[in-house]
Amino acid sequence: THPSPLLSAMIGRAPCRQALRAASALIGRWPAAAPLQQGRVLGGRTSFTVVEEARPRLNRCELYVPGTNMKLIPKAAQSAADVVVIDLEDSVAESQKEMARKNVVQALQEVDFGDKTVAVRINGLYSHYMYRDVVDIIEKAGERCDMFIVPMVGNAKDVYMADALVSQVESFMGRKKKIGFGLIIEATMGMMNVDEIAQASKRNESLHFGVADYSASTKARTVNIGGPNPNYGVLTDKDGDKPRDFFWGDPWHYAMSRIVVAARANGLRPIDGPFGGIDDPDGYRAQCQRGASLGMEGKWAIHPSQVKVANEVFSPTDAEVTRARRILEAMEKAAKEGLGAVSLDGKMVDIASIKQAEAIVSKDKMIQAAK
Repeated sequence: THPSPLLSAMIGRAPCRQALRAASALIGRWPAAAPLQQGRVLGGRTSFTVVEEARPRLNRCELYVPGTNMKLIPKAAQSAADVVVIDLEDSVAESQKEMARKNVVQALQEVDFGDKTVAVRINGLYSHYMYRDVVDIIEKAGERCDMFIVPMVGNAKDVYMADALVSQVESFMGRKKKIGFGLIIEATMGMMNVDEIAQASKRNESLHFGVADYSASTKARTVNIGGPNPNYGVLTDKDGDKPRDFFWGDPWHYAMSRIVVAARANGLRPIDGPFGGIDDPDGYRAQCQRGASLGMEGKWAIHPSQVKVANEVFSPTDAEVTRARRILEAMEKAAKEGLGAVSLDGKMVDIASIKQAEAIVSKDKMIQAAK
């Protein structure tokens, strides 16, 4: 989606627009006579490079359910989660892989998921189970599967391999609805190559942070799934004999921020992974708030009790929506008056504020439409 009419109007007043058109003609990106095409709004800026954004989906909470449990899948379908992910990978023992795959096919045929996004986490590309996961689901389960969640993605070649297989089976079946990809970054190789991974396929919709396997790949000294580490922090400076305070840090801040940047720069949704403390709702809420503050679109839920919290934290509040609408109204008035910035409630708002406000209003519209 290109910038809104309001944003385009504000940008269009820039005195350098004729020079930009001329420059674009010289580099062959647009004809000189054509209107200047603004890039998509990504990462708080506009760019000449137009990046295709992923198919819009409400993605506040992804509820994972093991493919071995046919009783839980219908319950997940009736939950408040935006996305239901039926798992064929980590939660399924090797001896149960075949049975779980048959369950998934049956569930996709019979369970009413309503308007939810339905995804299947397939087995890793290094596993022979992955091939049969893809083939059986596409050939036998109809078109209800919206996405494949691909684990342990290490580089662009991994994505290409998955894309090639899915494309071949879809073509054979004459499938009309293309399956999207959610790619899990859960090892150091994947984190190192996250930019090329994000750009590797038009099927890509989201990047996910697999914190447990990632911590193992870095040899981090923890056995927890997400959450803080009591040993990761700093002491205040020494001041004589006074006691020194210890402040906990966030060992996952870099990894999460890295995924957010790679995802948003390529029009994808960044999704935070699991939090293992299913008996710690306050801890889960804190993890959600941290992710939302960094720009994450949503978070995994590995227990139904986590769904409500994720939906709440990753939804804009009524106050945020109201202020966003007021910002858009103020900037629309400013555009008519030839102003680039105005004061609202004692704070300056400008073109950047339009992009922030439009993101909030757009998210709220999706949430209201899903009710």
